[in-house]
Amino acid sequence: MAVNNPSGLLEACVVVGASRESLKELCQAQLQGKEIKHCSLEAEVLQVHAPPFVSKESDTDGPGHAPAFSRVQRRRSFLKKKRERPAVSSNNGTKTSDSTISKADDLSVPKDIDLNALPQLCFPDGLIVATENQEDSYHFLVFTDVFGNQTHGVVVQFYRSLQFSLDGVTYQNGHRSSKPPRLYTAYGICIISKYPYYNALRDCLSSFLVQLKPCRMDDFEEKVKEFSAKLALVPIPPPGQLQVVFSLKPLQIVLPPREDMDRPAVDLDLHLPFLCFRPEQILQVICSILTEQRVVFLSTDWARLTLVAECFMFFIHPLCWQHPFVPILSRQMLDFLMAPTAYLMGCHAHHFEEVAAETEDLVQIDIDSGTVSASCGMDLLDMPVIATECFKGRVEGLQLNYDLEVCRRGSSTDMSELRAHRRQWQRKLNSEILSVTLELIVNIFRDVHDHLNYEHRVFNSEGFLKSQETADQAFYKKVLETHIFHSFLRDRLSRKMDAFTRMEINTRSEAYRLRTVSDSPRRPTMQETTRKYMGPENRLNKRLGMSLPNLAEDHSLTAPIRQLSLMKNSPLIDKGATLSPGLKLPSKPVKTFKLPEFPPPLAFHYVQKYYCDLINLLSEFIATANPQDSSLLARYYYLRGLVSYVAGKRLDALVDFQNLNRTDTDIFPMELVRAVVDSLQDSERSVVDRRPDLKRLVSRMKKSSEQARLEDGGSVKKFELPRTHMLQEDFVRRVQESGIVKDHGTISRLFDALTVGVETAGKLSAQSVFYLDSSPDGQQKQVDPEVFRDFYTIWKETEAEAQDVDLPASVLERLDPNERVYKLSASVKTSHGVGKIAMTERRLFLLTEGRPGYVEVARFRDLEEVKISSAPFLLLRIPSLKIKTCRKRETFEANLKYECDLWHLMIKEMWAGRKMADEHKDPQYVEQALTNALLMDAVVGCLQSQKAIFAASKLAYFDRMKREVPMMVPKTTSETLKHKINPCLNLPSPQAVDILLYTPGELGAAGSEGSGYPKLWCALSGGKVVVFDAASWSMQQNCIQVGTSRLNCMLGVDQQQLWIGSEDSVIYIINPHSMACNKQLTEHRAEVTGLALEDRPDKYSPLVAYSCSTEGTVIMWEVATLQVRRHFRLSCDGLRSLQIFGGRLWCCALDCVMEVRRNGTLHRKVALPDHLRGPPSFYSGFVVFYEREQLWTGCTNAGELCVWHLSDPKRPFQRIQLPDCAGVICMIKVKNKIWVGCHGYSGGKARGKIYVVDTEHHKVEKELVAHSDSVQTLCSAEDRYVLSGAAGQDGKIAIWKVE
Repeated sequence: MAVNNPSGLLEACVVVGASRESLKELCQAQLQGKEIKHCSLEAEVLQVHAPPFVSKESDTDGPGHAPAFSRVQRRRSFLKKKRERPAVSSNNGTKTSDSTISKADDLSVPKDIDLNALPQLCFPDGLIVATENQEDSYHFLVFTDVFGNQTHGVVVQFYRSLQFSLDGVTYQNGHRSSKPPRLYTAYGICIISKYPYYNALRDCLSSFLVQLKPCRMDDFEEKVKEFSAKLALVPIPPPGQLQVVFSLKPLQIVLPPREDMDRPAVDLDLHLPFLCFRPEQILQVICSILTEQRVVFLSTDWARLTLVAECFMFFIHPLCWQHPFVPILSRQMLDFLMAPTAYLMGCHAHHFEEVAAETEDLVQIDIDSGTVSASCGMDLLDMPVIATECFKGRVEGLQLNYDLEVCRRGSSTDMSELRAHRRQWQRKLNSEILSVTLELIVNIFRDVHDHLNYEHRVFNSEGFLKSQETADQAFYKKVLETHIFHSFLRDRLSRKMDAFTRMEINTRSEAYRLRTVSDSPRRPTMQETTRKYMGPENRLNKRLGMSLPNLAEDHSLTAPIRQLSLMKNSPLIDKGATLSPGLKLPSKPVKTFKLPEFPPPLAFHYVQKYYCDLINLLSEFIATANPQDSSLLARYYYLRGLVSYVAGKRLDALVDFQNLNRTDTDIFPMELVRAVVDSLQDSERSVVDRRPDLKRLVSRMKKSSEQARLEDGGSVKKFELPRTHMLQEDFVRRVQESGIVKDHGTISRLFDALTVGVETAGKLSAQSVFYLDSSPDGQQKQVDPEVFRDFYTIWKETEAEAQDVDLPASVLERLDPNERVYKLSASVKTSHGVGKIAMTERRLFLLTEGRPGYVEVARFRDLEEVKISSAPFLLLRIPSLKIKTCRKRETFEANLKYECDLWHLMIKEMWAGRKMADEHKDPQYVEQALTNALLMDAVVGCLQSQKAIFAASKLAYFDRMKREVPMMVPKTTSETLKHKINPCLNLPSPQAVDILLYTPGELGAAGSEGSGYPKLWCALSGGKVVVFDAASWSMQQNCIQVGTSRLNCMLGVDQQQLWIGSEDSVIYIINPHSMACNKQLTEHRAEVTGLALEDRPDKYSPLVAYSCSTEGTVIMWEVATLQVRRHFRLSCDGLRSLQIFGGRLWCCALDCVMEVRRNGTLHRKVALPDHLRGPPSFYSGFVVFYEREQLWTGCTNAGELCVWHLSDPKRPFQRIQLPDCAGVICMIKVKNKIWVGCHGYSGGKARGKIYVVDTEHHKVEKELVAHSDSVQTLCSAEDRYVLSGAAGQDGKIAIWKVE
């Protein structure tokens, strides 16, 4: 995650200037009377300083230890031959030797720094010798190696005077002179760092020049070396909210942290481009970068080139420029602009005409004039319209002028205070700008998510292009071909949780969230259809939507739209558009850690004492830090571990990194810790082996190394139509890649449909089925690629036709806002006139011709009969479709001709799907039926044979269920069931719902990006966690990956943590605000099976949680510090869960239920009842009625509940039989009822059942047929609802009303 090896602020410091020979010749020329005003000389490297600067005399520390932040293994030698040089006097007349100017013999420098090109970059205009002193000037460099790794440089050019002597006598123009003439030669000092701390390094050089300029040339090199050694001692702050400050008199230098691991630190003024360009030009530059044009920046100021170019690199985050990036080209390097590839470079503005004339297909960006132009014959593309308008509105709300900020403030006499206020203002503005530009990128690429197939890592570029506005397609077509977009796709397919993903999730509208509770094919809603013909400013609110439809009624409930915009005065708000959220400044203030004063940096013992002082200082901060602020504590652990490793205290470093792993895994430096582990000596390894915590950390490093070697590159495939015949397995993959449908069952039925008919027809030319075996028993069917191509083409054409449906306003008013038209018939004659029949997910209606009008045919839930008849026409009888509803007396009839059979199939499937949805209160049945109907349409269109209708009937899944299986749900179940939701929508097949947890609205930072809303957390197989907004039951988070093993238990802890116990023995901790899993507790040695939170006796007492693992270990945790306060081990067989009642732990094992005191001693034990003892049965759950002193238990493979008196734990006093129950899986107490989840039987088939048991009368009050597979988990939502999760054959969540 982090840097590979410990690296300080300084990578190298290079001094560049004119050679002694050149200066000597210049001096002689002036002695001869030649006039010298401004003379240009060739620059060369004079000094190179790179860590380590000190070393320990003895080798007791062993290999791998570097006494300073360095990259020892990444250096090479830079050799410079010594030449005999005459002495040159410094400005005070003292002679200096050759070694004073340069000691570059056998210098060690980082291998990725090209010293040959560095002089030209330090003096891009050439090295000037002048007769008058010149002002210091700064500029900035970026070095990029072949792997794309960047190194950054800050250069200062300053002048020193030269005096010369000959035979001890000073001359001027050949005559004795009491005041010798002066020349001023330029020197350049370049600080090279792995980190883009442009402002900080400029401040360092500014402070250093104050000390350097007065010094003699004899001390020049030593001063630079000492300065470099000090910077090498400065550690880089970890990502987060902790900045590092150190003193270089007269200035305090601040190193701001990175906001997250995915982007570098922001240490420049991001508003500079907004001062140089209008928003339109900024968008043109971003567009040129995203489409990977050949871009060149021009300016008369070298400093602006790099700073402005770097700003645009931040603006496109998280996309990353993949091509040559050289913001400064000297005049000798202009040939680089002839490169045939895309690039981003910069040069001096006086080369403008030369560059324009010599280079084709070039985008020229003049920073000084604020213009963007392209070469002749090249057109600049436009950004997407909606994203453009939104960006312009955001920019208008930015306050870019610092003078307006300080005009109300009084004059300050403290320079430090002024600089601190300026930094604070700049940080706030930078954060706002990054939010604005990130929102721009999110608005551009938001729809990418809808065209990804994660399982097969496929992006459907064709479908994505067709879904965009026509005016925007040229831009997207170009972007889709770029390397920058390909890299972006890899991250999306890997489900990377970066800033883009977080904002994309947080800015989803209610309409978009509702799409996550269904899996219907993509079609525009009526709301979107209406906006299609409006201006872009009105299309901005396309994210608005409706709440989840109430299945009991035929209208949608309007949910409150959340105002989530940052800019209060954005003009777009005035237009009625609801803009996306996510533009929020960091909620936590940045903390400051000040380094101790630097020691003499060239003496080993002083450096070691400095490290000890630094470690002690960090230890003080850790000891006094608020335990609740685990984020800040993690940063201190990071820094102390880093410094400890550099100081040779490797075991101490491992301890800190182990604590860091517990408190924040997001910033865990995997490569650095691996380096620490690899450098351990034998004696240190023996200590590690004796310490379980360190041993686990070392083991994890070894596993991560193996996983890194096994992991592939995460390639991205574009969807391509098949070219060969497909067996069923390959066909399933192809259909999933196409994005048509994901469900395995539906695709299997589609395979059967496409392999019907042609085999009967026996026409080899159109054959779509081939038999690989002659035996009928060994037949394997294949789909012909041409048949698949026809099917896919018809599907896409139907999708495009739906996009182009133009309904009159009078018709749109009759439809619900979220309703979509999916199928439109040809113009036919009906009992209500001539027109086209339209099908939505809710109804059929007739779109009359002539004067367009709306005639409702039927709502699917109101249908009574659908049949085919024939109507006379001349001497023929035309097939007609008759539709009868319960709300109308007359029968609707339509002469659909050749479409009659298809419409008959589709309507019956939709009717059956709607009836299933109403009975089971599961809206997904309608979406599945709709998908089946549209697949029928595509199958009939592609087969074009007599068996096409028969083939399509293979997809009539719900209609067949309606005929074969009674669809009625028991009355009690129907009355109690509120709703069903599907957490597996984005997965190819259902998965078991292992754990459910409801958290009320106050969990997390209330009101912050929606985290104040109640949530339902759902754990699926393989460590996946899906999050629903419990206010609307819409999916809020598709998938949070929490390890790869089964998750066993969840617990909401305080307001910032959600604990999850896993089969892999780890407790994962999710931050409910950021949805990030960045903490882990690894003390358990076996599967974590239970979690419980103890109530605090008062607000001053520490919050305590308990966890248990299957081998019997119970650990007591202090929640604030995540430290173990106590642990003990119980003697039992398979500890399954624990709860806390009356200040004591109740632990459920396979063979007993135990009441345990806090110190681990057993208070009482309830063994399995005699009649259930034996291998097949064991305890599966329990409920304690502490006020009644009762214990209720359930067992697997036993259809009964046992009720015990706590005073008599030897035998149950009551046994409650559960009808048709094969075994109890889970049970919870809600109000005064016990809800029991079981696997049982209904109608002769296996079912998941829930029994509601009356605790007063000890009898079953309700028997609910809940799921088609066993009930795995139950949870209560504030005692108003009970939620049940089913095993893998069902994979759904049912929401039940509590009376």
